[in-house]
This record gives sequence, C-alpha cells and structure tokens, in this order.
Amino acid sequence: MKPTNPLKKFFDHLKKADESGRSKSKSHVPFRLNILFFVIFALFVILVSRLGYLQIVEGDKMKAQMKASTTITVKENAPRGVIYDAKGTALVNNAANPAITFTRGNSMEAKDILKLAEKLNKLIDVPADDTLTTRDKKDFWLADADHLKEAEDRLSFKEKNLDTSDEYQKLVDKVKDSEIQFSDEQLKIATIFKRMNSASALSTVFVKNENVTDEELAVVAERAADLPGVSTGTDWDRSYNDNLDGSLRSILGSITTEKEGLPAEEAAAYLKKGYASNDRVGKSYLEKQYEDVLQGKKGEYKVTLNQQGNIEKQTEVKKGEKGSNVVLTINAEFQQKVEDILRTHYQKMVDSGVAKYSPGAYVVAMNPNDGEVYAMAGFSHDTNSKTLTENALGTITNAFVPGSVVKGGTVTAGYQTGVITGNDTLIDQPIKLAGTSLKGSIYNQVLGNQIPLNTVKALEWSSNAYMMQLVLRMLGVTYQQNMSLPDSASTKESYDKLRNAFAEYGMGVSTGIDLPNESTGIKNTNFGEENGPGGGNLLDLSFGQYDTYTPMQLAQYAATVANGGTRISPHVVKGIYGNNDSGGLGSLEKEVTGKKLNQVKITSDQMGIIKEGFYQAVHGTDGNTTARDLASAKLDPAAKTGTAETVAENGASTINSNIVAYAPYDKPQIAISVMLPNLDEAHDSENKAIAKEIIDAFADTYGVQ
Repeated sequence: MKPTNPLKKFFDHLKKADESGRSKSKSHVPFRLNILFFVIFALFVILVSRLGYLQIVEGDKMKAQMKASTTITVKENAPRGVIYDAKGTALVNNAANPAITFTRGNSMEAKDILKLAEKLNKLIDVPADDTLTTRDKKDFWLADADHLKEAEDRLSFKEKNLDTSDEYQKLVDKVKDSEIQFSDEQLKIATIFKRMNSASALSTVFVKNENVTDEELAVVAERAADLPGVSTGTDWDRSYNDNLDGSLRSILGSITTEKEGLPAEEAAAYLKKGYASNDRVGKSYLEKQYEDVLQGKKGEYKVTLNQQGNIEKQTEVKKGEKGSNVVLTINAEFQQKVEDILRTHYQKMVDSGVAKYSPGAYVVAMNPNDGEVYAMAGFSHDTNSKTLTENALGTITNAFVPGSVVKGGTVTAGYQTGVITGNDTLIDQPIKLAGTSLKGSIYNQVLGNQIPLNTVKALEWSSNAYMMQLVLRMLGVTYQQNMSLPDSASTKESYDKLRNAFAEYGMGVSTGIDLPNESTGIKNTNFGEENGPGGGNLLDLSFGQYDTYTPMQLAQYAATVANGGTRISPHVVKGIYGNNDSGGLGSLEKEVTGKKLNQVKITSDQMGIIKEGFYQAVHGTDGNTTARDLASAKLDPAAKTGTAETVAENGASTINSNIVAYAPYDKPQIAISVMLPNLDEAHDSENKAIAKEIIDAFADTYGVQ
C-alpha cells in the first residue's frame, strides 16, 4: 500500500478550502488560520526530525556528554622530591602517613557534612582542635537544620532581605554564646566538620592525617557506601636527616602547611599554574627556589556523582608522581667541618671578650672554576650574652665593611682608567689632604716617610697609600701634602669608576646565586663637597672603608681572581634528578652550572700581577707580608687580608677582620671568604687560622693534593 504524504494531504486540504471559499459567501475556516496551522505543522515536523537525528546520529555522543556531566576528574597531591647532598645522602625526605580524606560533592551543604561528621566521629578518633574559633563553633551550630531555623527566626524583616553572605553573617551574629558551649564529644565532631566544610566543591581535604590506625582505615573502607566523599589515602610530611644539625637546615628552607596553603602574595601566580589553594609549596630558600622542580605531579581520580550531585565512588585513573630530586653542590661532611672550625674560633673570641660587640661570623667556600658552593656557614651572636645561633643565610643577607681585601678591585680600576699599566711603582706615604685627617698605611703613619712600592708589593703589604694615589690619579691630580681635592672628587661618576671595577668581581652587585633574598650590600651616597667628607669617602672606598659587601660577594671576588678574571654565579644545586623504580635517586634530568656573568676588563698580564700580589701576601718574606700564616696550609694558597675601622651598634669603636683566599695557587680548586665583624681589636690571626683550617679540611675531604 502506498504511504500517504502528510504534506500533500495538507496542501490538498488547503486547496479544497480555498475552492470552497470561492464558492460560498462565508468560510467556516479562515484562510489565515489555515496558514497558521501550516506553520505549526512545519515546526512540528522539524522538531521530530531533529529529535530523530539526535537519537540516531548523535546518540553515542550525547551519552558520553551525559556521562561526563556525572563523572568528574579530581586531582590529588603527590610527595615532593628529595634533596640530597653532593655525595647522595638524603637530607630532606618524605614521611608517608596513612590518611582519611574527604572530597566534597557538587551539591553538598553544611547540613549534609554535619551528618557525615557525626557518622565519622563514631568510626575514627579525631582529637578536638584547640584552635577552634568562636566562628568555627557557630558555623557548626548553624549546620543543624533546627538550629538554623531558630537563628532565622531571630532575624528582622530587613535582615532577611540582605544578600546571602550578609544574611549569613547576621545569622552568625544571632548565635548565643550559651549555644556553643559544647561537650568534648561535640568539639570532636566540630573539628571534623570544620575540616570537611573547608573543602570547596570537588576538592579534597584531609580529615585525619596523623596517627591513623589500621582499624580506622579498614572501617572507613568498609563503610565507604555510607560515607559519600570519604576515602582512605596517603599524606606526607617533610622529614629531615637525623644528622642534619647545622646550617644546612636553614639553607634547605621550609614548605607551607596544608592550612597555610598558597602564600597570599603569590597565590594568583600559583593558581594560574594549576595549584589548589591548599597546596603545600616552598616558602623559603631552596624549597622555594626549586618549587617547580620539587613539586610532585598530582594523581587523578574519576569521581562519579549521583543525581543529587553527591559522590558515589572514586576511581584512580592516573597515579601521582613524586617530584624530581635535587642534588646539592654542598658535601654535608665538609659543611660540618667548616661549621665546627668557625664555631670553635668564634666562640673562643666571644668567650674572651674580643668579639663581645660582634653580631656574627661567616664563611663561604666555593669552586672558583664552576661556581659550586662547597660550604656556607655562619653564626649570629647575641651581644648581651655569649650565645651563638646558626645563621648560614647571613652569608647572603648580611653585609659588612670589607677593608683591604678589595684592593685587587682598586688596582683593576687603575688599569681600566690607564693611570697604571703594569707593575708600576708609587710612593707609599701618609696622605694628608686639606680639611681631612691623615690617612695612611698601618705600617707608615709618620709624615715624611716615603717607601717606593710596586703593584705586587702594594698588595702584599696592603698599602692604603698606593690605592689612594691611584684614585687621585684617576681624578687627574698628583698627590701633594695638604692639597685640596678637585671638584670631581665629589661626583657620582668618580665613585662609579671604582665601583664598576669592584662590580666586575661581584662586589656591590648580585652574585646570581640560586637562593632568594640575597643582599647586594650597601653603596653609600654621601659624595660630599670638594674639601668635605665626601672627597675623603672616595679615598676610603679605595681601600674598602666605605661600602659594604656580603661574605658571598667576597667569595665570588676571590673566585674571580683565582680563575683569571671570569665572574661565575655561585650555585648550591648541582643537578635535577628523576626517580628510579623504587622512588630513589634516578638519572640526571638537568645539570645546574654557574653562569658566566662577565669578564674583568683588564689584560691577562695585568690579572697576573694582581694574582702575584695575592700570592706574595702569603709567601712574601718581608716583615709587612700580611698573610704569611697561610703558607703552611696543605694546599699552596694565595690571599688578601683586610681590616676596617668600624662602629658597633652600641657606638663602640671596633674592627672588621676579613680575609679572602684561594688554593692551590697554580690550579685553584677552592676560593673562600671569612668575615669577623666588629671585634674590639685587630685580630687577623683568627681569620687566617680559620682560612688555613678550611683549606686543610678541603684537602682532606676531597683528596686534593
């Protein structure tokens, strides 16, 4: 039988109606109504066709979309990477803890969470949190539907018409103090409720992550169907090597707790990277500097929601991965030796009263060829007692007046400005300018004394007069007793000539170390007037008595001299490593090396003269040779000592006693700086003893001959 075409039938009807309309004076069905019927029928046909298309052609796709709407992917944190020392000893690890977790459903309200908390309290033991606030307790009270109704009845008409958040605040205000006087058992439930209620939709929080028993894990797993969103999992804490008793602990830094989450000032940047607001991240030093490396890759779970939006089940689809591991340049054994050497000498000075005004003592040891930091140690001193406190970070954050150690930089400025060209001879004599006090070398303070010194001898003896005359020549004048300084002595440009040379060695600028919060020291800005103190300050700058530098900057300076003039950024991380099958140290993913920051702009012959001056400061035979105590070190060293007249915080006149050194002289393997600020007398013997013992400890630890 031939099927009937509905459209043809409809048009035949219209045709008959139209013909009938022409044959009769009055139509029973107006023509316009017939048109309306046609439009409705056409729309009906289109709708049926579209539904058929969706069901037959797009059916599978629609089913997948419906499934996606009820199956959500959530992420779970993974442990951070481990931090190892240079020998592969784990310094910072992860201690895994079994945990009870909660993932909040899309439509889960406070009243639902309250019921869950009451159920969980009967299954697991969560001690009451003694940090529960009044607001926490009121939120807990309001989670009960009956209590919420009581509070709503206390609202005025105006209060009931406020925005949702403002109205809730009014509800909180209506809760009476007498209503939140909970029993111990209620406080335990309130603690569970607070932790669960802090989760946003489809985010996961820990209900209990400490002291979770096997029985608790078993009962929660067994009752999972009655506990929507509640599951068992694993949490982790940072654990530290039991032998880690010194400064490495502060260098390593720390991470935030789950409660702290993302630091407020950096939260936006972290969220853009895919972090959750309660993620634990590095908040200081190495943990912070290498956050992107150490942070683990989150695991993924498929969470199935029921029609009410509550969680029905969770299925792991992607296992989390522990973060990459960091291997340090620092050998923990050598670091400990350096700390012990510094502590022994400095405590002796504190006990004897020599360092009674001193705020601390600091040492840095590094590889001059690639920037690897071997050790960084420091101790703060409470000047009201004889107590020392570990403060290795002071090596990059605290700056002091360096004294004569900087004279290699002053000679460099002389070469760069052309006022000397090689091992030039100048006359060491006390410098007396109009309107200023006498300035001279420590061994030559009598007007009229004149001692010819070449550049090498000026460095060996640490001649202040030689350096000041270099500056006078840079100003375009030759020294004469009681002369006035030219106008240019009080300009920033004159200071910059010296400072630019110092900066090429790392003094007064960032060293580029891979740790945050590094200080660049202080560049003083009192340039003064022609015959005022500013001009004298320019001369003081030439022998290290004006600006301040950190121990790390001075170590970089020593390293730059040692390697022939290449400034390399120091670094405390040697490499980034993956994980092996057992979760231990895997293969190298990225090598971390010091960056070549600049080359000192003098000739190799001129650098050789500076290096010879450092060598003769140790090996010279004159009575004024400054660092001869180092000559007996196990590795043949070169050095430059420095003392600076300073003022302690209490106003007492003090001395900064410093030294930079490197060894062996011909093939340098180690460069060091030692800073002993604010001693009550010159005490060069201690800084030289510290430097020698560190060189010897390096030779013993690393087997260098």
